[in-house]
Amino acid sequence: MTFKLGSKQTMLAIEIRNPGGPEVLMCALHPIPQPGSGEILIKTEAAGVNRPDILQRRGLYPPPPGASEIPGLEIAGEIVALGKGTVRFEIDDKVCALVAGGGYAEYCTVHESNALPVPQGLSMIEAAALPETFFTVWTNLFQRGKLKAGETVLIHGGTSGIGTTATMLAKAFGAVVLVTAGSEEKRQACLTLGADLAINYHTHDFVAEAEKFTAGAGVDVVVDIIAGDYVARNYKAAALNGRIVQIGVQNGPAKDLNLMTMLKKRLTHTGSTLRSRSVLEKAQIARELEQQVWPMLNKGKLKPLIFRTFRLEDAAEAHALMESGAHIGKLVLTTAAMQANGFGTSA
Repeated sequence: MTFKLGSKQTMLAIEIRNPGGPEVLMCALHPIPQPGSGEILIKTEAAGVNRPDILQRRGLYPPPPGASEIPGLEIAGEIVALGKGTVRFEIDDKVCALVAGGGYAEYCTVHESNALPVPQGLSMIEAAALPETFFTVWTNLFQRGKLKAGETVLIHGGTSGIGTTATMLAKAFGAVVLVTAGSEEKRQACLTLGADLAINYHTHDFVAEAEKFTAGAGVDVVVDIIAGDYVARNYKAAALNGRIVQIGVQNGPAKDLNLMTMLKKRLTHTGSTLRSRSVLEKAQIARELEQQVWPMLNKGKLKPLIFRTFRLEDAAEAHALMESGAHIGKLVLTTAAMQANGFGTSA
């Protein structure tokens, strides 16, 4: 095992003392985790904030067995220790990684197969905004939703981290993109990002708008983080042989759902979570991303949309902003390692 830590043994981390609102996120000192076989230890410079973190904080999404109780699912930083049998990276390599927990801390371990090199030209803040949304969108929109060039996709929550990532990737691979958003400002942001049609769901019915845009044919794929009454409406907006991919259920269980629509249109409704997947499953997604998406990132053709950064110690403020829905793009926490380089919070 190779280390670059000196005598440092503890790190600052964010704890969830009890389930509740953002105020339950507390700073605490924790032992620095040690990398196991095949794992790397990363000195975290930035960590992405995601909806699953909020669910965990509320007590609704516990970490899988064996994962850290510290929240946080994506990080970027420098490798400072290598566990036994590691072959992919070296000490001092800059990486971003998808983790099952432990991201809101100054150090974090992950299996080397679930880490990827920081793309050329991207900051650590931007790199930290990649893993959770890019892994999620890739597995759901392309692996499960089977989106192909020339098809039409409807993406709900167009200005969320998932929404902005799905829009960029769908456009990059030749799809026609429709999105929903909750204000004129957010609608315009979606169009700037590349959406072909952005629908304000407060003023327009997305089913009617999708039917109009597709001349009655409907959309080939729907990416939904909402659920609730959206499920039945997604079925109406879908084309014959359409695919609905459920990534979230922010509005709760499906309502007033008539499955006859599914039968008549021969629809496929699928869904998945990412956190509980095995290291091997996540490694396969990482390989596909490195082969098909990382070249676009390296060439500057794709770039995550960052809305605001916060100090790690201000994680509660980041959660409050995410719950308000006022953000457009990703929220990222920065640690002392990055703050020492002049990065802290930004408007």
